[in-house]
Amino acid sequence: MNTSAHTARLERSATPRGAEIAVLTIDHPPQNLFDAPLWESLIEHIAALEQAPPRAVLVRAEGPVVCGGADVAVFGGLDSAGATRLWRDLYDRIVAPLEVLPCPVVFAAHALTLTAAVEVALACDLIVAHPQAQFGFVETVVALTPSMGGIQRLAARAGAGRARKMVLTGELYDAATLYDWGVIDVIADDTDRAAHALTERLADGGTQAHAATKTIVRAWSSSGVAAADAITPRVAGALFDTVDTQEAIRSFRDVGPGKARFTGC
Repeated sequence: MNTSAHTARLERSATPRGAEIAVLTIDHPPQNLFDAPLWESLIEHIAALEQAPPRAVLVRAEGPVVCGGADVAVFGGLDSAGATRLWRDLYDRIVAPLEVLPCPVVFAAHALTLTAAVEVALACDLIVAHPQAQFGFVETVVALTPSMGGIQRLAARAGAGRARKMVLTGELYDAATLYDWGVIDVIADDTDRAAHALTERLADGGTQAHAATKTIVRAWSSSGVAAADAITPRVAGALFDTVDTQEAIRSFRDVGPGKARFTGC
């Protein structure tokens, strides 16, 4: 897939303990607007993460804003059928695969974060934000609504009433408010450093156990407690066949807690 040099990039590195992390950076100046080159680049990099998952992923952005919204030019000439295909494609190839990666995914929001970028953030497991960052679903300005799963994911974190208010009014919300709502997980002045530290901490842990946690939470989110209860014994039990769990138990027994080293995926 041919992508612009200024859209997004994927870089892999290792923590001091040897666990692989991947950093997916949105870099599409000047405003990181969500347009065809950017979403094609994200699709390409997320597919690479699916093919070779690291132990944790950080999604971040360069520039004065995380995302200034969508480039409205992409909507020109779309009819309902074309828009339906577009939203389904973006959900299927960006939001859904990012959400089900078998490792923790952290989103860093250092500044203004609008529309599609909020939907991408809500597909991640944890969100780290700067105290001055603002978030908004402003699609109502062009008589649209969030179309990549953002409404329902916001409702899952904050409640249906708050999701309705945020989307219907198109107002901006600060990090402190969304932290109180349970949407944001960490507020930090040095957002990048805090997000990197959290990503490394998660990568150094039992990633396959984290993947199991994500699976159980998704089952609850889609079908309730009974559905999560039904799969928990199997999902949690399968961990005993993984190198992660066997190594962690051996290390705990031999040298105490927190000394196990995890590598691979």
